[in-house]
Amino acid sequence: MDTKGIDQMLSMLRATSAATGGRLAEAPSAPAAGTDFAQVLENSIAQVNQTQQQAQAMAASFAAGNNTENLHDVMIALQKANISFQEMVQVRNKLVSAYHDVMNMQV
Repeated sequence: MDTKGIDQMLSMLRATSAATGGRLAEAPSAPAAGTDFAQVLENSIAQVNQTQQQAQAMAASFAAGNNTENLHDVMIALQKANISFQEMVQVRNKLVSAYHDVMNMQV
């Protein structure tokens, strides 16, 4: 699974969090200039969706008795899909929390 988009998004979130905390950010792994946050987020969601669809297809194929799928590979694919979904939910929770923090700031 390619996690480049998720890594970029997490790097941007860490840099933003460090900047609002009043301390200097660690050097981000990807340059901030030219990176469209919305595009990174959209790509990450599409990647999670693709991982889940692939895992569901493997599980359906295994349940139908297809000999090309084995239980080990199906279980690994399902766990990868589950972990990637949980990671996406945690990133969403952090984004919502950051949004609420910004909205509650007094100017």
